[in-house]
Amino acid sequence: MSITVIILIILAVIVLWAVFSYNSLVALTNRAKEAWADINVQLKRRYDLIPNLVESVKGYAAHEKTTFEDVTEARTRAMSASGTADKAAAENALAGTLKSLFAVAENYPELKANENFLQLQRELSDTEDKIQAARRFYNTTVMSLNTAEQSFPVNLIASSFGFKPMELFELSANDAAASEPVKVQF
Repeated sequence: MSITVIILIILAVIVLWAVFSYNSLVALTNRAKEAWADINVQLKRRYDLIPNLVESVKGYAAHEKTTFEDVTEARTRAMSASGTADKAAAENALAGTLKSLFAVAENYPELKANENFLQLQRELSDTEDKIQAARRFYNTTVMSLNTAEQSFPVNLIASSFGFKPMELFELSANDAAASEPVKVQF
């Protein structure tokens, strides 16, 4: 074999490796975006359940106005949060206010027996489970993407084409209320 053929084969292998690496990074990025969209779908479902839940509790505990306002305000902040870190902080605050709402509901046995409230409770519990699953999937995907982007020699392709690490969607370590799941069982 001539030296020209060997050089062409080496160049072809390098080009194929670069194409494969680029396509892998694109696939991981798209999977992470899809996972983020899944989180948003579940968060939207939770946001839609919260007003009904608040109204159910309001009928029994009308004098707990501060709690209702806190939940509503936290929901609004969570809905308008942008960026992974801001969204995570807002969701942590919302989880804390939901715990307060359920604590208020604990004091009203008639409410705990209300079929509408029980149905909302089941739906919210199911949604919380789906949010946790979506968060785990997102974080796993982002971890794979970030690891690929930082590993040599793929990092050469990643930096050349402007791939940036994505943020994990984590609970705040400083928020003790957020580190426990929202308790919706009575």
